[in-house]
Amino acid sequence: MTDFTAKDPNFEARVRKSFEAQGIMGHLGARLVSVTPGACEIDLPYSDAVSQQHGFFHGGVIGTIADSAGGYAGFSLMDADDGVLTVEYKINLMAPASGELLIARGQVWRPGRTLTVTMAEVSVVNDGKETVCAAMQQTLMRIVGRADVSG
Repeated sequence: MTDFTAKDPNFEARVRKSFEAQGIMGHLGARLVSVTPGACEIDLPYSDAVSQQHGFFHGGVIGTIADSAGGYAGFSLMDADDGVLTVEYKINLMAPASGELLIARGQVWRPGRTLTVTMAEVSVVNDGKETVCAAMQQTLMRIVGRADVSG
């Protein structure tokens, strides 16, 4: 992974504030574990509320935390008044997500003036062993000059 420098010295507080404003993250029980320039980690403990019919983490939940981990990795490199929106992502679900915890680790591949490309790897922890269960590639759009889409 490339070392990035944040343009906003208060990037971590800005990312955490934005994360806390996301209703879906609170609804699911996801936690923002860490954010550094160009990287973000989110985890999600298992519960019946995030499962599918076989007792695995639901694929939609995996995609949701991967989207946020990649999105906040990119957002960490943007200016203080910028907003960010996902314009696309592609996810591969590679193994059943059977375990007690999901961990999504997002990182920036290529930051850009308007578009930023990120990736996220999602692992499931079962009895202390991590297994990669999903990989995502994402494109983000930097939003400038819109107070309704900042933070």
